[in-house]
Amino acid sequence: MLEGLPPNGASHVLRLSCDERRARAVADIIVETFDPTETAAAAFEVDDGPVWAVEVYFADEPDEDEIRGLIEAVSDAETAARAEFSQIAKEDWVQKSLSGLEPVRAGRVLVHGSHDRDRLKPNDIGVEIEAALAFGTGHHGTTLGCLRALDRITKRRRPRRILDVGTGTGVLAIAAARLLRQKVACGDIDPVAVDTARANAVANAARAFVRPVTAVGLRHTALSGRYDLIFANILAKPLRLMAPAIARAAKPDAELVLSGLLARDVAGVLSAYRAQGFSLAGRRDIDGWATLVLRRGGA
Repeated sequence: MLEGLPPNGASHVLRLSCDERRARAVADIIVETFDPTETAAAAFEVDDGPVWAVEVYFADEPDEDEIRGLIEAVSDAETAARAEFSQIAKEDWVQKSLSGLEPVRAGRVLVHGSHDRDRLKPNDIGVEIEAALAFGTGHHGTTLGCLRALDRITKRRRPRRILDVGTGTGVLAIAAARLLRQKVACGDIDPVAVDTARANAVANAARAFVRPVTAVGLRHTALSGRYDLIFANILAKPLRLMAPAIARAAKPDAELVLSGLLARDVAGVLSAYRAQGFSLAGRRDIDGWATLVLRRGGA
């Protein structure tokens, strides 16, 4: 499914029906080719049947010939020809995203919209996140995988220095801050995401713990230092490129929670972090997306 509402201010959409293999390949090539702040792609099953759908949202009017060429390169000419492009109104996809979002649970943490406040139990830690102009309502396999990793980690230890790279709506930072009562350093390359995360921190009474900054990777003084728990829920390529910087920011006993990965991306990301002295300590897959927990030393 499409998590949050990237890109900010989407104006055009591509829709395509095909089989699972082609749908995943098309969504993957779009994600790998275009800036994630300007284009978002999702592949999903339709009504539990053999048909899959692809939806691609564009901030600006796309070059249809270029997109069809990409689709043909990973499928065939017939599939490319079936791609349908249309213009959309911003309020249409905002409203669509807000409807029908069920709460998401990871241990004591319940991520929910304002319409589900009454579903919190006495010992729950509620994180209220509305679908907005940033990635992260907790429903996507990557965000949910990170939330569940946070739940497992905090059941056996209490990290004190926490970093969230590519914070999106701030859901992971806010959940960690509320759960551990610790400050969480966090940043995102997208200033709209940072504004959204700040607003969410205020709405969730976490302003004292979560102060997002606009940053490329870890390049901000607010993100400097060393951490014993680092989240990076982004994409495979930036995860590989950022491996040295993330390794430098990690304390000797740190755990890294990495996501935004399809199964085929895992080997390359693991190779990049093994070169920095990290090994795989755990892996969970949700809806085709992998979340990895890494530690220094042996496997």
